[in-house]
Amino acid sequence: MSDTRPRQATLEVPRGLAGVVVTDTALGDVRGTEGFYHYRQYSAIELAATRSFEDVWHLMFHGTLPNSERSAAFAARVAALRHLPDEVAGALPAIARATSTAGPLAGLRTALSLYGSATDLGPLYDTDPARRTEDALAASAVVPTILTALHRIGRGQEPLAPRDDLGHAANYLYMMTGSEPDPVHARAIEQYLVATIDHGFNASTFTARVIASTGADLVACLVGAVGAFSGPLHGGAPARALDALDAIGTVDRIDPWIRERVLAGERIMGFGHAVYRTEDPRSRMLRSTGLALGGPLIDFAVRVEERVEAILAELKPGRELHSNVEFYAGVVMEQCGLPRAMFTPTFAVARVVGWSANILEQATDPKIIRPGARYVGETPPQPVPEV
Repeated sequence: MSDTRPRQATLEVPRGLAGVVVTDTALGDVRGTEGFYHYRQYSAIELAATRSFEDVWHLMFHGTLPNSERSAAFAARVAALRHLPDEVAGALPAIARATSTAGPLAGLRTALSLYGSATDLGPLYDTDPARRTEDALAASAVVPTILTALHRIGRGQEPLAPRDDLGHAANYLYMMTGSEPDPVHARAIEQYLVATIDHGFNASTFTARVIASTGADLVACLVGAVGAFSGPLHGGAPARALDALDAIGTVDRIDPWIRERVLAGERIMGFGHAVYRTEDPRSRMLRSTGLALGGPLIDFAVRVEERVEAILAELKPGRELHSNVEFYAGVVMEQCGLPRAMFTPTFAVARVVGWSANILEQATDPKIIRPGARYVGETPPQPVPEV
């Protein structure tokens, strides 16, 4: 039976919605052909080099970079929000046990959901902008506390209460390790966090905005974003990139190891990007950070990067494939003593601020995000077969 009725006209769009514009934003952009991205009107890399994480957090939420007085006030304000409600803190041991294999990022989904209920968050649709911002500040502030507590409990250690006297990055490292961090390491991690707060309409940010467009509560949006972020093709790659360096092992194994995988059609973790057709500026910054920290790991990573790019250029001519943020992110976090199980959670510590800023912006738009899909199954209507 054929359907002779005219089909509804559909738009021809690329797979994965690549390049499709779904909304306007004042939060920033990624200019992939230039190797440049920005937060509002400022270069994200320049911000990472010159400003604290809290200053850039203020920029993303409030639209301005604070002066020294406002910077100190904002840092104190968000530091006071790091402490968990008793209902959430009391549930963390059970969450850690239940997610012992999956790790802290999986536990974050559950803990955030509980946090949203414990703090009685209402739907974005029903809350005013001031309340939304307060909710977003608090939710962003507790994420490092949740992640480090889950990590420590999973290792048989007691969680540590946040220290209000430490900056965001330093406090995060303290809660993870139990020791006040080396200022050089704290600043290196802070630069990484600033550089990864936001990055256009990536999969997790888009997910957060889709959920926000329904008017759901802020934590529902964040939980959805964490789910998208957990995939190995998105936020889950830093540890895998470092695992590749371990697998290569020595300089003489670089070329044969790379060639074998490229010829087999396998992905080289830490290389290639959906947007950049030049070097990823975050990779370039983190390479410099790693070189400043020094040591054999960064030297080996630089050598591997050189050979991967050369072999990819030889075997895949005409394609621009360079190292992305995950390649050197793993190196820098390893240099600073972070356990690999905390690489992707650390990425989430930064990105939750970007997600929240996008949620706040989306909440001002009354239009629900509702794309279509092209049906490619059998022609309907077919007769329903008899039993």
